Amino acid sequence: MKILITGGAGFIGSNYAHYRFEKHPENQIFVLDKLTYAGNLDNLADLLDSERFHFVQGDIADKNFVEALFAKEKFDIVVNFAAETHVDRSITGPSIFVQTNIVGTHNLLDAARLNGVKRFHQVSTDEVYGDLGTNSKDFFMETTSLAPNCPYAASKASADLLVRSYFETYQMGVTISRCSNNYGPYQFPEKLVPYFFKLISEGKPVPVYGDGQNVRDWLYVIDHCRAIDLILEKGRLGDVYNVGGNNERTNLQITQFLLEFLGKDESLITYVDDRLAHDRRYAIDSSKLQKELGWSPSVNFKEGIQKTFDWYQAHKDWAKKLMSKLEERKHKVVSSTPLTTSR
Repeated sequence: MKILITGGAGFIGSNYAHYRFEKHPENQIFVLDKLTYAGNLDNLADLLDSERFHFVQGDIADKNFVEALFAKEKFDIVVNFAAETHVDRSITGPSIFVQTNIVGTHNLLDAARLNGVKRFHQVSTDEVYGDLGTNSKDFFMETTSLAPNCPYAASKASADLLVRSYFETYQMGVTISRCSNNYGPYQFPEKLVPYFFKLISEGKPVPVYGDGQNVRDWLYVIDHCRAIDLILEKGRLGDVYNVGGNNERTNLQITQFLLEFLGKDESLITYVDDRLAHDRRYAIDSSKLQKELGWSPSVNFKEGIQKTFDWYQAHKDWAKKLMSKLEERKHKVVSSTPLTTSR
């Protein structure tokens, strides 16, 4: 059996590639990744020499490339992690989110349909549901209406609708999962948990958006991988499954927890202007996944943070190399910006 994992050199995708490789020794595993700033071949270093593992560099927004790859390899399963995911980046430059998250997903769906792919799984986000506001009794259900509030979330919601349409129109074997905030090994250092780890460890100020009361549900990445595997094995075709960690915390609580964990006081907290379209609260109800497929989160937040911290401590060179890559990219963007002149 051949499985294609798109975006498999990124954070969650690489964790799933490792998980699938270990759990399914009968699989030939292909990872497709564009290797943008967040895609990192080092995430897959221990798999690259295996005869069961194949890495392909390419862009899912390139229709001709995708069609040629699917025609050649004849995949049985596709799991689509490939996406632009950074909310702030989507606000300053939404076009690439449309190309990758919408056009790219469409290219994958079409190639899968035309080449007999048996299962197509779309990895999505709870952000497609919008904002729960301040009501602590409300939760996102699979039946909650989609109401995205930023370009990133809108592009993911659009992709989800495309996936659903291919089930309804072409009877393709598709499923969709929508997860809460992930954390764990291989996460890009600009994301909240590894970024705050770095700042706090160096005794630097920790920026908290607005009043810090925005609520997110946190999920350890391996629990997410377990959920996807169960959905592929037992999930009902055409269905959506929410995946949550039952770890609702405000951004301020997360910051305070990490400060205490690293033995620092709250004097490092600094409040910064809130981001645009910053949803107040996300909270996942994953009871459908738990009741139908028998899944439940196996790692609590304290344990997950310890595992994550231990991993980053053991992989400082990995993080340092990625941050250098990010700084180099920022420099190139600034230096290549043309000067404007008046007419």
